Amino acid sequence: MHEFHPSDACACPCTADRDGHGTAAASRRRFLRGAGLLGAGVGAAGLGVFGASGSAAADTPERRRDRTRRGGWEPDPDSRQFTFVVMPDTQYLFDEDRIHPAPLEASFRYVLDGGTNREGGGDDNIVFLAHLGDVTEHGLPTEYAAVTKSFALLDDAGVAYGVLAGNHDVRYSTDDQRGSTPYLETFTPARAARTPGYRASSPDGYNTCHVFKAAAREWMVLSLDWRLSDAGFAWANRMIAANPKLPVILTTHEMAYADDSGKATLSDYGNRLWDKLVSGNDQVFLTVNGHFWPPGRTVLKNKAGHDVHVHITNYQDRYYGGAAMIRSYRFDLDRNTIDVSTFSPWILETAAEERNALAAQEAELTSDVDRFSIPIDFARRFDGFAPVPRRPARPASDLLVRDTLAYWRFDDGGKAGTGLPDRQVVRDLTGQGNDLVRQATPGAPGTALTWSSDHHPDQPGHGSLLFDSRDKPPVGAYLQTVPTAPVNRETFERGYTVEAFFKLPADWIPGQNAWSALLSRWGMSGEAGKSGDSTDPQEPVVTLSVSDAPALQWCVYPLNQTGASTCWGHQLPLDHWWHVAVVNDGRLNRMYVDGCEVARNPSTPAVGLTTLGRPWMLGGYEYAGVLDKILHGWIGDVRIVKRALSTEEFMIS
Repeated sequence: MHEFHPSDACACPCTADRDGHGTAAASRRRFLRGAGLLGAGVGAAGLGVFGASGSAAADTPERRRDRTRRGGWEPDPDSRQFTFVVMPDTQYLFDEDRIHPAPLEASFRYVLDGGTNREGGGDDNIVFLAHLGDVTEHGLPTEYAAVTKSFALLDDAGVAYGVLAGNHDVRYSTDDQRGSTPYLETFTPARAARTPGYRASSPDGYNTCHVFKAAAREWMVLSLDWRLSDAGFAWANRMIAANPKLPVILTTHEMAYADDSGKATLSDYGNRLWDKLVSGNDQVFLTVNGHFWPPGRTVLKNKAGHDVHVHITNYQDRYYGGAAMIRSYRFDLDRNTIDVSTFSPWILETAAEERNALAAQEAELTSDVDRFSIPIDFARRFDGFAPVPRRPARPASDLLVRDTLAYWRFDDGGKAGTGLPDRQVVRDLTGQGNDLVRQATPGAPGTALTWSSDHHPDQPGHGSLLFDSRDKPPVGAYLQTVPTAPVNRETFERGYTVEAFFKLPADWIPGQNAWSALLSRWGMSGEAGKSGDSTDPQEPVVTLSVSDAPALQWCVYPLNQTGASTCWGHQLPLDHWWHVAVVNDGRLNRMYVDGCEVARNPSTPAVGLTTLGRPWMLGGYEYAGVLDKILHGWIGDVRIVKRALSTEEFMIS
């Protein structure tokens, strides 16, 4: 039995191994594309730190496109979902006269086929394949003669891939200044230059840089030799410095090893790699290495205080030398998640009933270090070197669409953090006199309602109001329309659209803050003559409330019903800006959150809104004729239109 130790992970005496070692998002994308900011990265010239063969690497987008069309591999550069595939040590499949290329070629076919297998699973939009080194067992020409035939499958189809030298590939020779080897004679800089996205090789030829495009931006992959020299470190740092806005995935053969629990630790060489390259380059957010087993992972903080995900993946110790197992990193920028899975396409190509007992166990690995998800707020993680441009404020006049009855925004008030004084007036920007005025409960502090610069990224006005109320009966402040406001008397018989931006703070508590309102109308339903099974005679005739979930509720008493008509939203995370719109086309109510229609909209016709001619409240809610709750949270721009708007006309668009 061979007992694992980090220094002999290759099942042979490797004593040198450690010595010296939504509609809202779509709107946001439209703005960025219009501003010419999506996918804005430094092109080939910006990466022009070429080695001796680098002059042959000029690669136009047209040439790259032509190559990918030779086969079925043509990733979508704009999709916000894409897959980065990693293949660790395949050395036992290419061991002198024990050559078994079939598993490797099955994995390559999986990539060429767009990430599909006979069982129907797979990966959408594969953009890159990274081999982690130890391609062969002894680094012999005879081994590479077989290897090169397999990799020709990728070359012929124009697949973007990177490969690097592991210790077995170069027979444990020192660093990347070792000179020519059978590995380098096989994976030459000229060969790398023909792969899509290639940008440069180090002068020694052992390190390569690729850039792929996905999610409408460019990403860098550094494929680094198992031992970088000082010159190698300098080259890698120059590659990153020449492209200061590109996120970087670093692949190498050795960086970290793991214990049986899957907790990864930097090796001696890994510490050197961390200190001289990774920690000081905030662009590096993910590193993946092979060499050691078992697999594992950890998260380290770089000098900027940001997370770097450090992963080790290697399966050569498992059945059939790992069966050319691959690991897929499925990036989903809409979900801010990377989903990771590990499996053998070669085994999955075989019908389940035809697999032998050991193969059946290896088809897919599901331990905590083989299948997991990584939550990453990509915009926030990359903000230090590639901040997402902020959408500029839009003039109020741009929001005054036909039939706008009232429009309130809070970006032209007092200094952020200062309170609104008593009887402060907020003008209706339509000029129709639907002005708001501050109201306060007895004993309310001056900071109960304050100006804020916080706002939704797609909000026209770059400001909001912060309502700070925590007690019941409430102590705080809110706004309400003046008694003469036309909106007080409006019945909206031909339809309406009510929109608001809002955020609930992290300390929002259901038992204390639920059932407050963003917007509501004074007047009880019982006073308006409403009755029936769905009627609470003491609740207001109109309210856009926040339930205890918290979820949005639009509860109104239409003109054509004796009871209430209610739209329900879904549970909303706290400390996040949202846009809500309620649309009535003269017949039906529909609620939208961030431009997306919710499920629980009523099918019973609801015409207009009942009114008793009394004011509307912003941030306040009445029950039984008295103020019952005040919102705890932020409210941004609010607009009321006397007709149904399409989603393209919402303020978020």
